[in-house]
Amino acid sequence: MDVFLNTFFVLLGALFSVLNPIGAIPIFVGLTQDYSKTERSRVSLMTAINVCIILLISFFIGEYVLKFFGITISALRIAGGILIASSGFGLLNANPKKRKGISKKVEEDSLNRNSIALTPLAMPMLAGPGSISLLIAFNQDHNSTTDILASSLSIMIVSLLIFLILRSAHYLAKYLGASGIVAISRIVGFLTVAIGIQYIISAILSIIRGI
Repeated sequence: MDVFLNTFFVLLGALFSVLNPIGAIPIFVGLTQDYSKTERSRVSLMTAINVCIILLISFFIGEYVLKFFGITISALRIAGGILIASSGFGLLNANPKKRKGISKKVEEDSLNRNSIALTPLAMPMLAGPGSISLLIAFNQDHNSTTDILASSLSIMIVSLLIFLILRSAHYLAKYLGASGIVAISRIVGFLTVAIGIQYIISAILSIIRGI
């Protein structure tokens, strides 16, 4: 049980920091400002479901993609660490729309679509390269039955949190204000940078041990 809980909370914290649904609030509010309450709930639910599917696929199938392309886990950890750290620095300093890959053109295009739940909300704004690489690397070190169950539950819980946060986005935006959202994003950004650096350190130590 201790192993299950440890794996569950470690991955839950890491995923929540990297996905950063709090930072997605301003963009969600902007994209759904003309939507009804029912439509916002539907988009929130579909976004969460899409994120969950993307993350589960990454966790279970990502290893085979690496083998197909001949990519080592150490290389993935370094690349993922750089992406995660870069995302964290973006949360600390950059414009929310730029840091999540939401350009002006993408935003304008999304407004003309029937649904924005898959893109740009689920991908790349939430489930991006950083979270995908994190899950693939995490699977390499946590592949027992207990770890897999705990990891799957973490993915589902973080997806549920995304649904709840997006569903309440308009209320949270009014309650927290722009400064509140920025403050929370910067705290999450600092944790995300630390996670990325830790992945890079782990990969370098693994390479050194193998020499």
